[in-house]
Amino acid sequence: MAAGEKGQQIDLGSLSTQQLSQVKKQLDDEVQHLSTSYQNLRAAQQKFRDCVASIQQGVAESVRDKPLLVPLTSSLYVPGKLSDSQHVLVDVGTGFYVEKTTDDAKGFYTGKVEELGTNIKELENIVNGKANNLRVVEEVLRQKVLAGGPQGQGGQGVGGAGAR
Repeated sequence: MAAGEKGQQIDLGSLSTQQLSQVKKQLDDEVQHLSTSYQNLRAAQQKFRDCVASIQQGVAESVRDKPLLVPLTSSLYVPGKLSDSQHVLVDVGTGFYVEKTTDDAKGFYTGKVEELGTNIKELENIVNGKANNLRVVEEVLRQKVLAGGPQGQGGQGVGGAGAR
């Protein structure tokens, strides 16, 4: 485990089937959430790639006086003309825009693509680890159910010190 990760190892064989089911549900939820985050990061990375492509193709001297559509929102475009092919407005987040040269803007968006690529690789490793843990829990749970789960019904708490 990495130094920053907080985790504990549990002997899955000592858990009841109910506890294993709870662990399985928690891991299912975590894998689902992390997978959604993974997809969102991929989508954001693609948007930044599209920004680089837009700068390379759409802000060229050949487009200078030709009519084009300017996005005001994701679904509203207005007609316009490119007045300066050397400078663009870059959305730096939370509604703030900064004027940059086209080269600086490409560098900014390329850096974002690379940063997200690193985050995606890290998240991919975490998702794979959680998915492996989920498979192990499912296997132990399956074995307990097939074996009749002798600890599954009687051991309600951790430590198994229940009064009968």
